[in-house]
Amino acid sequence: MRRIMLVVSYDGTGYSGWALQKSTPNTIEEMLNRAIKAVTGESLKVIGASRTDAGVHAYGNVAVFDTDSSIPGDRFSYALNHVLPSDIRIRQSMEVASDFHPRHCNTEKTYEYRILNTRTEIPTERLYSYHFSMPLDEKRMQKAADCLVGEHDFTSFCNVESQALSHVRTIKDITVRRDGDMVMISVTGNGFLYNMVRIIAGTLILVGRGKMDAADVPAVLEKKDRAAAGPTAPPQGLFLMKYEFPDGIPGALDKNI
Repeated sequence: MRRIMLVVSYDGTGYSGWALQKSTPNTIEEMLNRAIKAVTGESLKVIGASRTDAGVHAYGNVAVFDTDSSIPGDRFSYALNHVLPSDIRIRQSMEVASDFHPRHCNTEKTYEYRILNTRTEIPTERLYSYHFSMPLDEKRMQKAADCLVGEHDFTSFCNVESQALSHVRTIKDITVRRDGDMVMISVTGNGFLYNMVRIIAGTLILVGRGKMDAADVPAVLEKKDRAAAGPTAPPQGLFLMKYEFPDGIPGALDKNI
């Protein structure tokens, strides 16, 4: 069988997250499985690289699946987009090595959290940003964000229901920038815990509002206590922007995604 990799973009507003669930078929994974069956006639399950939560969006999530279909790898994107709902699109598809697994290789992921910092909510932005009406100081937020760069135990920034065996992760970069009324927090790392980016965003909002000092963030890490960090920011402000494979994608003719 051939293994095909998909780069998937979706508006997560109407879905119960990425992962297939017994209680609801309304997930990104289920929509992809249905689309592949419609195109190939095969009943299978895709393997996703990142299991985004309900309401979270993605510009570049990654999934793979195995198929006996003769459709060329780079043509799956066109075939699947004809049958997928309009809020899910395959940006790119390619054939990869049969043993390539996006969760079991060296990767770097970039998330972006968007905060609409206006006095009143803008209706057209309500599904794609978190509205925060009080003034935010992005320079204070950046100073706090710098404390999170590097390898740390992120227990304080992890949902207590996480089943991860280790809470040690490496953040390569965090950038807080303002573009008009939108404050954007961009986080790049080698892996993320359950709700980790949303908790980072909630904590940086406290700093930007002056409710927490940037100098307090290292102590929050050291406590390894979820209660020490800020609230979990709402899902609609979060976007999975891209995956990068520093060691390349085994078997892929096109190395760029």
